[in-house]
Amino acid sequence: MRVATWNVNSIRARSGRVVDWLVREDVDVLAMQEIKCKPEQFPLEAFEDAGYEVVAHGLNQWNGVAFASRLPMTDVDLSFPAQPGFLKGAEGPDLPLEARAIGVTIDGIRLWSLYVPNGRALDDPHYAYKLDWLARLNEETSSWLARHPDAPLALMGDWNVAPTDADMGDPSFVPGLSTHISPPERAAFAAFLDTGLTDVVRPIVPEGYTFWDYKQLRFPRNEGMRIDFILGSGAFADLVTDARIHRDERKGDAPSDHVPVSVDLELEGGDDLDRPMIF
Repeated sequence: MRVATWNVNSIRARSGRVVDWLVREDVDVLAMQEIKCKPEQFPLEAFEDAGYEVVAHGLNQWNGVAFASRLPMTDVDLSFPAQPGFLKGAEGPDLPLEARAIGVTIDGIRLWSLYVPNGRALDDPHYAYKLDWLARLNEETSSWLARHPDAPLALMGDWNVAPTDADMGDPSFVPGLSTHISPPERAAFAAFLDTGLTDVVRPIVPEGYTFWDYKQLRFPRNEGMRIDFILGSGAFADLVTDARIHRDERKGDAPSDHVPVSVDLELEGGDDLDRPMIF
């Protein structure tokens, strides 16, 4: 099974490009972030014509997450327990939830597509929201792993954190002044590894960025960031046989500012001959 994650930065603007990549790379399951549309606005036909079922969660022209899969999806959740909400200028426990998380189960594997809050600035309420969001996700992850210690789980998506200095190549991000690289954000990311998850891509692809800003020729200069990750439980990590950062998808006409990240899984009894044929 080939599983991937991609912040598509508006699926309506890039549906043709995304579907073409899915078919060309023989991807079975794609977690998408920043679809920027409601489910009824999602360009389903292009995906269905290529053999993919879609589940989407979007509330407006911002955020939004989805899955496209050639395999049956069950147990769809549009948020994780205790997921915090956000409303600019408001405080309290009952703030509206943004469309930032969707979970599905495919062939016994629990997958989440996650769009972690950006944080905006170190003194912005969105930064505190980001840290709270990550902390609550980690608490739920720890609880889930305790209940299902032998089950494969992957948290995939745009984490909006560059966990190490080697993951940050954009000179506009300054230590002590910028989000994505602050010690609390990096500690929040590291907490998932302490909980028992593994960055399943890094051992196979130790270097490489997944995001380049559109401004200041960031991509030609390779001034990017590694902020898109697949973090897997031990049972998920044991299935991984290969991984890729698809850098070339940042090239060409109207690309997303992110590129796909994929892993290949070897499932017991799996056989590529059982994959749906796409022509």
